Amino acid sequence: QVQLVESGGGLVQAGESLRLSCAASGGIVFNAMGWYRQAPGKQRELVATIFDNGHTQYPSSMKGRSTISRDNAKNVVYLLLNSLKVEDTAVYYCNGVGPTGGYWGQGTQVTVSS
Repeated sequence: QVQLVESGGGLVQAGESLRLSCAASGGIVFNAMGWYRQAPGKQRELVATIFDNGHTQYPSSMKGRSTISRDNAKNVVYLLLNSLKVEDTAVYYCNGVGPTGGYWGQGTQVTVSS
């Protein structure tokens, strides 16, 4: 059974940094993995993507404030969030796309206080 389990969320103050982790299990090799977030009342949006060749992509709104990385040996994807703002408060979800389709984690809450 394929599983993606996020961790690392919590309550931080504006300006601080936070690193999220996503551990994948189930024997699947993902072609691409990404982080999304969803704030209350808003649509889920892309935060960062990393491909199996190491190439990364960020939407313009997150460039410079987020860094995605991948440890293939441990099957873990990380998201480093810098200079956090109150508007970064959301549930952050891990996503993996592989030969059998896409998979989502359960999400981890990030709350940024002013």
